[in-house]
Amino acid sequence: MRQGILQDIKQRVKKLRETIEHHRYLYHVLDRQEISEAALDSLKHELVLLEQRYPELVTPDSPSRRIGGRPLPEFKKVEHAVPQWSFNDAFSLEEMRDFDARVTRMLRSATGKEAHQTYTCEHKIDGLKVVLEYKDGIFERAATRGDGVFGEEVTHNVRTIESVPLRLKNPLSLIVEGEVWMKKSRLALLNAERKKNGEEPFANPRNVAAGSIRQLDPAIAASRKLETYIYDISKSSETLPASQYEELKLLQALGFKVNPYFEHARTIDAVIAYFKKWKDRVAKEEYLADGIVVKVNERHFQELLGYTGKAPRFGIAWKFPAEQVTTVVEDIAFQVGRTGVVTPVAHLRPVLVAGSTVSRATLHNEDELKRLDVRIGDTVILQKAGDVIPDIVSVMKEMRGGEEQPFKWPTSIPACGGDGRIERIPGEAAWRCVDRNSFSIQKRKFYHFVSKHAFDIEGLGPKIVDLLLEHKLISSFGDIFTLTRGDLLELPRFADTAANNLLEAIQKARTVSFSKFLTALSIPQVGEETAYDLAVHFGTFEKLHRALMNRPIASKELEHISGIGPIVERSIVDWFADPRHQKLLRELLKHISVQPAKKVATDLPLSGKTVVLTGTLATLSREEAEDIIRKLGGNPSGSVSKNTHFVVIGENPGSKYETAKKLGVHILSEKEFLALVRK
Repeated sequence: MRQGILQDIKQRVKKLRETIEHHRYLYHVLDRQEISEAALDSLKHELVLLEQRYPELVTPDSPSRRIGGRPLPEFKKVEHAVPQWSFNDAFSLEEMRDFDARVTRMLRSATGKEAHQTYTCEHKIDGLKVVLEYKDGIFERAATRGDGVFGEEVTHNVRTIESVPLRLKNPLSLIVEGEVWMKKSRLALLNAERKKNGEEPFANPRNVAAGSIRQLDPAIAASRKLETYIYDISKSSETLPASQYEELKLLQALGFKVNPYFEHARTIDAVIAYFKKWKDRVAKEEYLADGIVVKVNERHFQELLGYTGKAPRFGIAWKFPAEQVTTVVEDIAFQVGRTGVVTPVAHLRPVLVAGSTVSRATLHNEDELKRLDVRIGDTVILQKAGDVIPDIVSVMKEMRGGEEQPFKWPTSIPACGGDGRIERIPGEAAWRCVDRNSFSIQKRKFYHFVSKHAFDIEGLGPKIVDLLLEHKLISSFGDIFTLTRGDLLELPRFADTAANNLLEAIQKARTVSFSKFLTALSIPQVGEETAYDLAVHFGTFEKLHRALMNRPIASKELEHISGIGPIVERSIVDWFADPRHQKLLRELLKHISVQPAKKVATDLPLSGKTVVLTGTLATLSREEAEDIIRKLGGNPSGSVSKNTHFVVIGENPGSKYETAKKLGVHILSEKEFLALVRK
């Protein structure tokens, strides 16, 4: 068994090394990029963890032992006077605490007592690393990091960067290290110019910085208006400061541009606080930063800790939550929604993405699954950005070893109940259960009915709903409002306090807004937005109900409501015409009161306007922002079209932002949106 497992691990390690080397060469040598840095980091991290677990698989040429790439032949190759190291990466709080414990343990061993080290925290700038040499205070040479031993001489290009001092304020001979980068606003102007000239825009500031420094014509580098941040003195003709923090202050005093947000942290908890403060805030800066660099502050402790074969033991790079990572598809299963629609779901090897551990991702429908060609055992790139749920972006087919299993679309699934048959919905990519009254579907309808977006019955979550259904205390929505204290106390582990609290929440839910009432009914094609539009148009449920009891009148009424097309119209009319649903409504309305919709004033700032939200808002939840839009007369929508009036963007906006730009829809920042609200 051990031999078989080891053989599988060997194959995985081999594929990881080949793939990392391929993408490393594209990125570091050719300045081309096929996958994101975050996805490449994820592959490297997996390789490091496997090599730590199976040290017998480590080889001298492993990418985990490599720093950078080979110099381009167009530039003179130079040997670094000081080897250029790279930092090991951490991706979680646990790994940072392990780093702190490791440093503490090593210093205790080296000094024979508790060392009480402190740390310096800096932003990890995502640019191109350069090494600058000064002789008697005069700038002499600049080189890229290269492979850590040899780099490319790029003096003629770095000399054009205004933030690089040509003469220091003190005549020291020293070697410093830093990053060359480009402002986001500058990149936007550059790309606008390139688009105007019919040229391909640059992908990101890091790519354009690297490409500019590697131009043979210094006039091109000069026109790009690059920036630098210097963060380390690797060699000096004078004694170096006693701490990392003082070293950064010295660099500033010598005339170098230093990122202003470095801090001295007295404990690992202070480091964690610094990370949390900046992980969301850093996106507002003009530069890209993909994490923080943490170094032991005391220089004599740094010297005691020393280096491994590739990295300093006294420092680590703590990466911000990645929006793209790689993981493995372990299985493909199905989930059934409250309307009977079945959705394929990839069960994944758990992985940390955008700050949370993800073990599942939707594959949407049969067409998407075929397009991606996802197979069980595949290595995939997983993405999570802003308000977007985890999504499989692509399959890394080059990682396939031959054991992956193609997925065959089924004709039935157990979750549909009965014979489990499924059918494709005419004219759509979705499939649904043939029997749409199975227990599984009914259960999900109850979950939705009591949820925050519907009746919002606090304390009545899926587990309690399951108990009520299993004990046959409810079979219809109206039954919820007939529950007694005695009924609830019959349930396992249900005490007096819990029963009283739940009954109080049910009592509070007896009065519900018109739009939430419609949302709760699980009418196919009717989500929150359509329910709101219906409520505003008809005013009261009684008027809606009367109109829908006469199909010709209903169709005529519904066609006047923006956003309701023939498919939605037919779905609404069919639902209300079903005798089972008419009975459900009669029983439910005995116990609840549906509040009329508030009339929307026509003179409000957003009257008649459709507004789309995308990304994470800093000061408002999604529900709060949508509520504000409605109160101002607007219609919050989930999709962007030519009829959209505004798109409000938060941090990490998704594809809606790109669609809005293509369609020329007016885009508001969160600050601009709030200013409009206040106005």
